Amino acid sequence: MSLDRMDKRILKALQKDGRIANAELAKKVGMSTTACWNHTKRLMDEGYVREVRAILDPEKLGLPVLVTVGVVLDRSTPESFAEFEKAVRDIAAVQECLLLAGEFDYWIKLRVKDLQAFNRLHANVLLRLPGVRQLRSFFVLNEVKNSYELVVE
Repeated sequence: MSLDRMDKRILKALQKDGRIANAELAKKVGMSTTACWNHTKRLMDEGYVREVRAILDPEKLGLPVLVTVGVVLDRSTPESFAEFEKAVRDIAAVQECLLLAGEFDYWIKLRVKDLQAFNRLHANVLLRLPGVRQLRSFFVLNEVKNSYELVVE
């Protein structure tokens, strides 16, 4: 189903504040509370909104070190990709894992408390992932932009 102007306004507002009350959302987008609720429910039911969750502060939780890791597998087969993906999903420190075309097969984003924690993770977990031939680690000095917001036009 296509999105109308009001659907797009609702999606933009929900991206800014997923906890916004329906009455406040309705006021913000210029609708009645019933109409707003119906639009919002439809957007959720149809999968336009996958989930609503809190974004936690990694520094306050003792995970200030952000590391990205380029992964090269020893084989490029559907089976080796599936085996690697299954294993990486179980690593709590991994926030994102992306399958790429190019120099690396995968790009992993992870958070740890310090360099020693990363060394342990690297030696005991990452190097032992199925099919890993090479890992290249990059320590992030500054997160210039980190956003999950999508452009809704």
